[in-house]
Formats: sequence, structure tokens, C-alpha cells
Amino acid sequence: MKTVPLQLVTVNLENGKRGVFVGVPLVEDLKQPSESQVEDIWFSNVQEVPDEITLIQLLKLIRMSICRCEATLQ
Repeated sequence: MKTVPLQLVTVNLENGKRGVFVGVPLVEDLKQPSESQVEDIWFSNVQEVPDEITLIQLLKLIRMSICRCEATLQ
């Protein structure tokens, strides 16, 4: 069976609300902690997706979104 590495990022707000974000791992086990410092965080627009979407389809949407964002930043 083929596996896909995923990582959850949980954000807790002061008002008690919580958001959970799913994505490919950003930070791996690095020898030097300074190599993985967060420089910037941004959030995409909210996008409606079908509730029957598979994990593979979701990852494809995420990759396409990241590629579009990187292309506009260059």
C-alpha cells in the first residue's frame, strides 16, 4: 500500500475556537533547529470542496493552489 505523509497543524484562538489544517509535512527532523524557523504564515481563501472528496483529490487541489500562489509571487 502506498502511503502519503501528512501533518496536522492545530490553531487555538483565544475565543475557544480551533482550526485544524492538513498538509504535507513542512518541517522534518533537522539537526539544527535554526534551519526550520518560520518566516511567514499565510492563509488561502476558503474554498468549498465536495464532501465525498478523496484524500488524493484533496492533495491534488492543495498542490495546484500552492503552485498558483508561488507563480503569482514570482
